[in-house]
Amino acid sequence: MFDGLHDIDWASMEHAYGSAEEVPALLRSLRSADAGERSTALDGFYGAVHHQGDVYPSTAAALPFLFELVADGAAPGRAAVVALLVSIGRESLERGFEDDGTEIEYYPPTGFGQAVAFLRERGAEFVELARDADPDVRLAAFPGLGLFLDDADRAAAVLRERLAAEHSVVARLRIMEAAAALALRLPAAAHQVMDWLAGLAADPTGGPVIRLAALIHRARCAPDAIGEDVVPAALGLLRESARVLPVRPIAPGPNRPVTSADTMAPQVVAAFEDLDRRTRVFAPTTRLLRTFHEVLGARVLDRTAVLAEQLCSPDPGSRLDAVRMSGELMRTWRGDHDHLLLLVADQLSTTDEEVAAEAAVVLEACHPIAAPAQEALAARIDAQRAAHGPGVWAAPDALLRRSHQEAVRALARMGDARALPSLLAGLDSDVDTWRAIQVAGHLPQAAGELVPRICDHLRRIDLSQQRNQMSANAILAALVPLGDPAAVTVVVDALGTAIRHEQHGITRSALKALAAFGREAAGARDTIRSLTTASDAHVRPAAVTALWAVGGDLPEVMSLLLGLLDDHTRDAADLLGEIGPPASAALPRLRNLLTHDYEWVRVHCAAALWEVGGEAEAPAVLNALLQAMAKNPATANHVVSCLDRMGPLAAPALPLLREQLALPRRGGRFQSIDHDEELQRVGRTLVARLATPDEFASPAAG
Repeated sequence: MFDGLHDIDWASMEHAYGSAEEVPALLRSLRSADAGERSTALDGFYGAVHHQGDVYPSTAAALPFLFELVADGAAPGRAAVVALLVSIGRESLERGFEDDGTEIEYYPPTGFGQAVAFLRERGAEFVELARDADPDVRLAAFPGLGLFLDDADRAAAVLRERLAAEHSVVARLRIMEAAAALALRLPAAAHQVMDWLAGLAADPTGGPVIRLAALIHRARCAPDAIGEDVVPAALGLLRESARVLPVRPIAPGPNRPVTSADTMAPQVVAAFEDLDRRTRVFAPTTRLLRTFHEVLGARVLDRTAVLAEQLCSPDPGSRLDAVRMSGELMRTWRGDHDHLLLLVADQLSTTDEEVAAEAAVVLEACHPIAAPAQEALAARIDAQRAAHGPGVWAAPDALLRRSHQEAVRALARMGDARALPSLLAGLDSDVDTWRAIQVAGHLPQAAGELVPRICDHLRRIDLSQQRNQMSANAILAALVPLGDPAAVTVVVDALGTAIRHEQHGITRSALKALAAFGREAAGARDTIRSLTTASDAHVRPAAVTALWAVGGDLPEVMSLLLGLLDDHTRDAADLLGEIGPPASAALPRLRNLLTHDYEWVRVHCAAALWEVGGEAEAPAVLNALLQAMAKNPATANHVVSCLDRMGPLAAPALPLLREQLALPRRGGRFQSIDHDEELQRVGRTLVARLATPDEFASPAAG
């Protein structure tokens, strides 16, 4: 086996982490009799050679040897290798080709095209793999029939054959998924596949799960032709499916090796745990229903109806998966989500802590619109404290502890003081304190109780250790919205310690905090001034901003700002805009920067130009803002904010604003729910005012 493996110059190729010279060793380990060695090799292949779905020339070069592995019927772990082959091919098709089949040219070159060409040459081998004696091999191979076999009639025939032969629900679902992929890839197969799926969907002897899958995958083949009867039919089949599928408790997740807090920040450990949770799927129909939601796209009302049915399932795993899908819908698409929020909030009352925790996670992520769930969160927290005591934040049971903490965090994000007792318990217990600190800033009304505790944590943290940077930055960020000047002394002390230990990230965060305290931090002016010439590129602009905020001299700050405009244009422009007309010396530079080749620089400089130069600069400012927003919609929050300040002079922006507000998908910076909700709020107000210009002249308009 592996003839020719060492004829390839692996060292001349690369993967995600450098030289691909380790590929032969990984391939040999994939055929080891030791399951642990195979698992390690597979992790290594996915982690480096197929990193996050990337396909390098070295990945494509390994394909013949992976096929050799699966062709050996006696080799262990063949199913995992087949799944790897399919993953490489699927990612190559999705990321390496345009919708019309044209290969995308990347630099440096990828292995996308090479991988797809090779897999299609070997596409017929997936027929034999789909008939393999090992059911796991068959399951992994079914997608290959839809993705790689170019003989449409043969592929369709094999899929029909296997559907009749397979008894596993998961296998039959995978077969119909492959059939839809075949129809979408090869027009010659579309008619027969769609007719076949339509017949399966209408066959009352087929069972509700199979009929539901056929209905959904037929819709996937022609999403523009979905009729009004499809969603009601799907709801009925989904309801029947819930009655026939077994109800199982949620299986525990995999145990990660315990990571020492001395080597990794707790936030990073938690991020890996969250990743593990997000990759787990609990119900056999979840993948199918995800497909249905993708097909329905912007049909928010239809998708909400489907999710409402999913959330009524007697199976806790199905509900947990549905909670996650609900969050994805609300974070991605605009619309009235009050009903769905209440349905998610209903999951807080379940006896299954994992489902309740996931519901709270979704409500926290959706906190800008989650007010309908506020009372349910408060009731959940009160019930847990009553049942398990005031120290439930630090409960020994991991599932209970997480579900309580997530509910507290979600309620705190909404600014609800009923989260305070548990947050204080978290700050006092030293158990997952960082999780309390992350949301404490949303309760400024409780600054008197929160700030002393948070400051105490800042005093005790070892700022000389790089691993503590995330925690220190979070503490400093939490102190800013709480706004208590009593924190200034401890922030100044932290700044001094960070400077001594050359912790530039913490230094920058401390400077931002002092800038927020303004003249209350004037005693730190000399220290701040000394950092305006710091070697670190991120510290310098933060120091200049802080110097102005604490009462720096205008000529001194202007001199520094003009020096920053070349290398830290956006930071400098923002501060110039804050200074306003007294910064008029910068006007020529700001005008020139409106032709910068990066739209984010143009947006920040245009906003500064308006604040400094006023109405005389309006035509150039407006032109720069509208061009930037048209090119990069992610700039919309910054653009709309400046347009709002421009008043009636922003009237030419009305068509673009209306176009932006009419989009069904969330927009704004990062397309996040908080930025999009702010964008919609400001945008709608601005459109209304521009449509009735007299409002700008009224005192109420401000």
